Amino acid sequence: MNTLVRNFLVLTVGLMLGVSLAIGRSGLAERSEGHGPLPLDDLRVFTEVFEKIKNDYVEARTDKVLIESAISGMLTDLDPHSAYLNKEAFTELQVGTTGQFGGLGIEISMEDGFVKVVAPIDDTPAQRAGMQAGDLIIRLNEKSVKGMSLSDAVKIMRGEVGTSIELTVVREGAEKPIKFNITRDIIRVKSVKFRTLDEGFGYVRITQFQSRTGENLSDAISELKDENEDLKGIVLDLRNNPGGVLNAAVRVSDAFIDKGLIVYTEGRTEDSDNKFHATSGDLIKGAPIIVLINGGSASASEIVAGALQDHKRAVIMGTRSFGKGSVQTILPMNNGTAVKLTTARYFTPNGRSIQAEGIVPDIMTERLNVSNAEKPALDRIKEADLSGHLANGNDKK
Repeated sequence: MNTLVRNFLVLTVGLMLGVSLAIGRSGLAERSEGHGPLPLDDLRVFTEVFEKIKNDYVEARTDKVLIESAISGMLTDLDPHSAYLNKEAFTELQVGTTGQFGGLGIEISMEDGFVKVVAPIDDTPAQRAGMQAGDLIIRLNEKSVKGMSLSDAVKIMRGEVGTSIELTVVREGAEKPIKFNITRDIIRVKSVKFRTLDEGFGYVRITQFQSRTGENLSDAISELKDENEDLKGIVLDLRNNPGGVLNAAVRVSDAFIDKGLIVYTEGRTEDSDNKFHATSGDLIKGAPIIVLINGGSASASEIVAGALQDHKRAVIMGTRSFGKGSVQTILPMNNGTAVKLTTARYFTPNGRSIQAEGIVPDIMTERLNVSNAEKPALDRIKEADLSGHLANGNDKK
């Protein structure tokens, strides 16, 4: 038995005897399913499998690679949104929340070993090429995506700016796979766009929730007020908005709500239970709001739509949203990597869990296509369609 495996067993036995082991910032590794000591028999199986792979697998694998693979598999098996982030993936995640990075411009998740498009980002190569929410990416150039990790797929798609990549996509309703040849570019995500629709009526589009989205929204409303003598109402467009920073969603909701609860989260730990309340002040002083959503509206978008709907502050129009009602916490590790872990569900002010259900619009308006033949509307991929998705949580109330 090699030294690493032997040390692992010794460490495990020590834990069983009550020796404390600090794991990053998450406390003591001394419980399984919330209670009791670590399962020694199961950990022995793990070390046996580890040793078999290390000694007998057809190609040599380093201890580091095997352990990282085990960690990654442990997280990805929890739900579609938990993941292990190596140093490179962690850096890319931090860059993505600031609003500028290189790539194609699509929000993705993993489903059954393939890459699912949650939503294309506005004004990006992917959107201009015609990619749609719900597309299933099966090949990157000539390489099959099956069995590839999400971080590996992202790494391939985020190649050098100016180079191209061919994506092979399966789309519901299409008779055969569709190929997109897309040239990589710097993705500058402009979080908030706006314009005057007609005298007194403004249009505000939020493409993604970033750290400065709340400030950008406030600036947009100020400019709309300057353009219009009397701002009588706005359209807030959250269609195909894949979400983003939770605090940004709270600030956007707070911009139109004077008081009361905006959203709250519930998890297993005390730190996961949070309530976010509105502060005094409504940027448009009670003027009517129409919020547009669709199946590509996810996460932070659903927080905003749910808060404005529960407070009867806006009319929600469109199609049912994606239904991602879980909170992911980034937990940095000591070696420069990080764990993206689902730690809570979030609920609208009236106590509705959005997880796997989504926001149901007040006015349903299906997307229409003009064609010569009548075809049934295609169902978008929802959170509820993802393997291993969290249950809604309302049954516990």
